[in-house]
Amino acid sequence: MMDAASARVTGAVPGIPRDDDGPVFREPWEAHAFAMALALHERGLFTWTEWAAALAAEIKRAQAAGDPDTGETYYRHWLATLEKLVAEKGVATSETLLRYRDAWDHAADRTPHGAPIELTPGDFG
Repeated sequence: MMDAASARVTGAVPGIPRDDDGPVFREPWEAHAFAMALALHERGLFTWTEWAAALAAEIKRAQAAGDPDTGETYYRHWLATLEKLVAEKGVATSETLLRYRDAWDHAADRTPHGAPIELTPGDFG
C-alpha cells in the first residue's frame, strides 16, 4: 500500500516506475534515492514542480548523450538530479558529494557481502 507522501510524489512527478501499490524499485539504492528526494522536498529544499523540471532536463541531457531511455536508467537520472539540486541549493558542494561518493565506494570495497556498509574516517583518505 502506498503511503501519502509516495502518492503525492508519484502524482506530481511523471514517469516514476510504479504499479498499483506505488513506486517500484529494481535495486535498494533506487528506493534510497527516492526517499532522499522525498525527505528533502518535505524539508522545503525544492517543490515538486522544480524537481520535475530538473529531472526532465537531466533525462533530456542524458538522451542527447545517447541514453537509450529503456527505463533502466530512470533512477540514475533521479540521483543525478538530486545531486545537482543539492549542490545548486548550497546544501553541499559538488566536491563534497564526490568526496562522499569516493568514501562510500572505498567502504563498500572493504565490506564483506551482506554486511552493512559503514563509513569511517579512513574511507575519506
